[in-house]
This record gives sequence, structure tokens and C-alpha cells, in this order.
Amino acid sequence: MTVQIELETMKFYACHGVSPQETRVGNTFVVNLVLTAPLEKAVASDDLEDTINYAVVYEVVKREMAIPSKLLEHAAGRILAALKDTFPQLLAIEL
Repeated sequence: MTVQIELETMKFYACHGVSPQETRVGNTFVVNLVLTAPLEKAVASDDLEDTINYAVVYEVVKREMAIPSKLLEHAAGRILAALKDTFPQLLAIEL
């Protein structure tokens, strides 16, 4: 069973941008994710280790958003790579 997990409206304060004001003052960024993964094992086991742990997903995104980037595309690429490393069972990630 392939399942989609949506995490919406995760808000992070970060200093992304190319202008001096953006990098000095920062801004609030909103991140929405759709994660697709096979979760048959979690359905049967009811065990957190067999699923995508939302708290860990949030911490991964938070960690990557805390690293200043000139381009949001760069920050998004880091988030995607970190999520794939943390959850190799992910089939797709929409950011």
C-alpha cells in the first residue's frame, strides 16, 4: 500500500536571499511537503519505526532551513536530499 503523507504550513524563520537585508533580517518561510512511501508494514505493525516519523521530518526540514542560502532552490535541494537520506523508503517527495 503506497500512502501519501502531507505536512502543510510548517513555518521557519530563516535568512535566505541575495540582498543584504534578506540575509541580515531574515523572513518567515512556509514549507509544504507531500511524501509518498509504501507503508504496508506500518499498517500491520502499528510501530513508529515502520513509518515516516513526522517529528523527524520536521526536524530535518528545520535543520536545513536554518542554513542560510542565497536561493530557495538550493535550500529545497538540501531538504530533498536530507529527507531521501533519512527515509530511503520514500518513493516521491513534493516540496
